[in-house]
Formats: sequence, structure tokens, C-alpha cells
Amino acid sequence: MSDKLEKLTSALLDAAQKAGAEAADALAVAGSSLSIDVRNGALEQAERSESTDIGLRVLVGTRQAMVSASDTRPETMAEMAVRAVAMALEAPEDDTVGLADPAQLAQHWDVDALEMYDPSEEPAPAALEDDARRAEAAALAVKGISQVQSAGAGYGRQNIHLAASNGFSGGYSRSSRGLSCVAITGTGSDMERDYYGDSRIFQNDLPDAEFIGLTAAERTVERSGARKPKTGAYPVLFDERISSSLIGHLLSAANGSSIARGSSWLRDALGDAVLPDHLSLIEDPHRVRVSGSRPFDGEGLPTAKRAIVENGVLTGWTLDLGTGRKLGMKSTANAARGTSSPPSPSVSNVSLTQGDQSRADLLAEMGTGLLVTSMIGSSINSTTGDYSRGASGFWVEGGEIKYPVNECTIAGNLRDMLRRIVPANDARLHLSRVVPSLLVEGLTLAGE
Repeated sequence: MSDKLEKLTSALLDAAQKAGAEAADALAVAGSSLSIDVRNGALEQAERSESTDIGLRVLVGTRQAMVSASDTRPETMAEMAVRAVAMALEAPEDDTVGLADPAQLAQHWDVDALEMYDPSEEPAPAALEDDARRAEAAALAVKGISQVQSAGAGYGRQNIHLAASNGFSGGYSRSSRGLSCVAITGTGSDMERDYYGDSRIFQNDLPDAEFIGLTAAERTVERSGARKPKTGAYPVLFDERISSSLIGHLLSAANGSSIARGSSWLRDALGDAVLPDHLSLIEDPHRVRVSGSRPFDGEGLPTAKRAIVENGVLTGWTLDLGTGRKLGMKSTANAARGTSSPPSPSVSNVSLTQGDQSRADLLAEMGTGLLVTSMIGSSINSTTGDYSRGASGFWVEGGEIKYPVNECTIAGNLRDMLRRIVPANDARLHLSRVVPSLLVEGLTLAGE
């Protein structure tokens, strides 16, 4: 398959040159996916998809345009190139567009060392259905579970090849295997739900179906009888399952696109302290068996480990070539793209420094407050960092969980919140975002 995709990108580049493009890059993506859902012990839905998509970006002077298709016939690719060049001639000029200089390109990489693809055979639909049934059965066996909303298993694989007229050509493969379960307790207006799911590159790394179902059920039963918490200013502990959302807001604010637009609450914070002094936020695109790993970025630049925040200080923006040129900086090799979109900056794997306390230790430290396990909705002011989100979880008194809560709102300012986070030591190391539970003092809760 990789040879086929390489030939497709080469053909697209040839077509672009013949159509009058001064420079071009091409992306070809071939993949397949299979998903199975069961309900009440019976197959509810089965889906399979296979596709090959191609995308072409052409540059004429300082103008660019993109076209994409799922038809890989030679005549289609020739027509794509003609249309792309015609579109580029009508596009506005932009001095920041352009391919990488050949000296910037990745020259050597070891895809196998990253273990992004499980070479074992694709699981049979019957095997996925059996996993989903077992997860559902395990959840239903837990006292207090009234029904299972859904239990599903899936598999996917993807082959990618990128080539450009500056001489770059490279590709790699990915695979994923997932299993999830959503359980419900109670009936009518007293219903509560929760879930558990996991996704891994290698089938052998995925937890067994019974563990998935049992964890979903236990989480759900714990939520039975939820009520609104107290209103006031309290410490909030963001559970590990949702704590990465806080760090996600920091990553979004440090994205070069937001900085170039002037629409980020971190726009003047380069070199400033944005986390506690002992914490760092590290991006590492070369972690083994992790979904966000990649040997090169969407513009063919070599990826590398870097500190986004080091000892609390924001060290740089997340940049592709275009945003780097707008800001007068070098790309951080963070370009991401699809077949129908030009490159834009995006992070890969990130890890926040873990603490030396458990979640239970932080609960004891917080005394009275809120443990948040799920969030809904979002009202984030990207310019000021003002933060307001709906939440549910558990009310804590005397360092111990007292009762489940829902229908409350958490409010604060992200810049202030992130400066005083206290991390636990419970992050899951196989995730692309390794972020432990985070304690934040003095947030405003709106409940009863």
C-alpha cells in the first residue's frame, strides 16, 4: 500500500507541474475502519469503511490553493491540478506561504522504532462483537445498573504518504484498537450515566472487555443520587480523566495561529511564568506505542522533543512554517494537515510533570470542595482566559467523598488557575496527553 500511495503523490506532483504550478505538495491517505455496537446482548450496528483520499496544494508565487478527491484515476488527478492552479491564480497573495527549504527537511527516521502500527491481522467482526457483548454483560452484572446505553468495539488502520516538489517524500502507517461502554443507573429523572473506554495501537495492550464494562458500571453506580453542590468559592480537584482539558486550553492559547491573530490570552506571555515553577510541559512526538507520535510533520520537517513550558516558564509557541514566518520565528515542526486543508500548527504527545502525591492525598489536602469527573459545555474567552464550564462529580468534606453532584458550574480565569495547579501522580502513561489529576484552589462554584 505504501508504494501505491507514493506513486499517487508523485503523479499529483507531476500533474501540478504540467498545469503550471511553481511548487506543490501532495498527500495520499488510505485507511479502513470497522466498528461494532451491541445492545441488550444483540448486535445493534456494524460499520465498515475503506477509502483512499488524495490532496494537492499548489503554489503560484505567493498564492496557494488546495483540492482533494477520493478518485485516483490519472484523468482526475490531471483535472485536480488544473483546477488548483486556476484557484491559486485567483487567491489573495500571502508572503508567508511556501514549502520548506530542502535543508530543513527530515532526512532519516525510523518508523518501526515508534511502533505506531500493529502488524497482526485485522480482528474479525465476530471478535469485536464478542468484546462488546462481554463489556456489556460485565456492566449489567453490577448491582444498580438499570441498562447499558452502548457497548462498542472498533479497529482502524491508516497509511499516509506525503511528497513535495522540494524533494521530500515519506510515509508511515497507524493502527488503533478500541473498546468502550456507557452504563446507566436509575430511571426517569433520576437516571445517571458514566462510561469507560480505552484505545491502544496494539491489540495486546488493550484491557480486557470485562474490565471496561466493570469500570463503566462502577463509575455509574457511584453517581446514583447526585445533587447540586454548594455555591461559593472552593478548591476543585480535576480528576485525571478530564484534567487534560485544562492543559488543552494552555496548548490552544500557545498555538501560533492564535498568537498571529492576536486572539490568545497568552499573546504577551512568552518568557513569563504560566505554571508553578517546578512544573514543565514537554512535547515528545517520538514516544513508543503512543497515538500522537510521528517521525515528521505535515510539511516534511523532522519532529523533535521540546519544552513548551520549562520550570513554569512559557518557552515558545507551537508553529508550522506559515505561522512561524508571520511571527518571525522558525517552525517547531508542528504542522498538521489533511487532504483538503493546508498545514496548520498542532501539538503531538505532551506530558505534564507529575507530583509526588496520590489523588487521595490531594483530596485530603483540599478538605472541602469538588472533585470533578466529567464536564459539559464550555464558555472560554480565548482573549482573556475567562473560564466557565458545567461539571459533575463528587462533593468532598474533611478530605473524603460524601455524595455525587451534578448541574453545577465552575468559573475562574485560566491564567490564574494554571499558575496554582497542584498535580497528583496518577497520569496514565500510554495516553498522548499525560496529565495527572490537578488541584486548583479558590474557584467559584454555582450550585444550589
